[in-house]
Amino acid sequence: MKRLTRQWAAKAEADFHSAQRELRARKQPNLDGACFHAQQCAEKYLKARLHEAGIAFPKTHDLTRLLDLIIPAEPLWGSLRPSLNRLTVFSVQFRYPGSDATRKTALEALRLCRQIRSVIRKSLGLYQK
Repeated sequence: MKRLTRQWAAKAEADFHSAQRELRARKQPNLDGACFHAQQCAEKYLKARLHEAGIAFPKTHDLTRLLDLIIPAEPLWGSLRPSLNRLTVFSVQFRYPGSDATRKTALEALRLCRQIRSVIRKSLGLYQK
């Protein structure tokens, strides 16, 4: 695996653990943050896979746009589109005043993140943790 791919994956894992930690917090869980970190985990894993495949990608939080770029290398990933579309919303929806994540929403974000994470880690030859 390429060095920069490993770095993308490490950043993705950090976001994954941050999302989990916020959901487990007993006092003042940051549910908005959990949603954001779940989206970031998926985004960084997609970018890791794109980098590993030698596919250039733009600076974007749009996960379906990144999916469109990786489809030639991973044609079966088209089935991930609904999950990625839903996760994309979490990149900004709860970061600013006017909308707050619920526990149910944060759990959904983490579930979708786990799904994407599992598929991409397998593709990269990484063992599940």
